[in-house]
Amino acid sequence: MTENLIVFAHGKESGPWGTKITHLAQTAQRRGFAVISPDYSHTQDPQARIAQLLALRPTARRLVLAGSSMGGYVSAMACAALQPQALFLMAPALYFPYPGWDGEPQGIPPRCSVVHGWHDDIVPLAQAQRFALQHRAALHVLDAGHTLNDQLPMLDLLLDRLLAEVLAA
Repeated sequence: MTENLIVFAHGKESGPWGTKITHLAQTAQRRGFAVISPDYSHTQDPQARIAQLLALRPTARRLVLAGSSMGGYVSAMACAALQPQALFLMAPALYFPYPGWDGEPQGIPPRCSVVHGWHDDIVPLAQAQRFALQHRAALHVLDAGHTLNDQLPMLDLLLDRLLAEVLAA
């Protein structure tokens, strides 16, 4: 079994090794985490992406799920089955009133950080606030839009802090 593993889930229109994931993968590797970033670009169906993640059956002594936008939804919805030690969400596309997007995440680990932009024009901040309140997650709101790509140093710090907590537990 792998000791430390982080599994990234990319957004609806990005790819497995976009700007954020490539940058944050280096952060994870510095902390001793192996990195997986599956390619979900063949489908825009969140349920199919969740099924793909679950089929991978990622296991590790310390498993962390991380996702951006639609990937945040995928990661959050996979928590009940995969039981990660931590969850890192960036502008998560939660609580949209559409079939397949309206699930309530279960099994969210106590170590959970949500990062959202004040100027996000895709996913309303209120949805991240609702999730953070409901699951007692740390919520970090930054002066950014949906991609958060202009906040890579802060994302690096926040992920590094979460991973340090996982390693210390």
